[in-house]
Amino acid sequence: MEKILIIYLVIINIIALALYGIDKLKAKTHHWRIPESVLIGSAIVGGSIGALLGIYLFRHKTQHKKFTIGVPFILILQIAFVIWLILR
Repeated sequence: MEKILIIYLVIINIIALALYGIDKLKAKTHHWRIPESVLIGSAIVGGSIGALLGIYLFRHKTQHKKFTIGVPFILILQIAFVIWLILR
């Protein structure tokens, strides 16, 4: 079960990072954009590390507090949840 969870987290974080990179490219070229709900949603479902990397690696959404505060907050909640699971 743990192996499946690790594989899932690796994949969802790669997807989240890719979503932020694709959205940044689309923003530069004035094309259709990925909805913010999808970007935030990718962090919520476990891709918070990839999303945070995408924000800073691509310098994308750095002016939006829901990303610069929200995504790190999601990551902190997820870390706290994992610690809680381990310690219970």
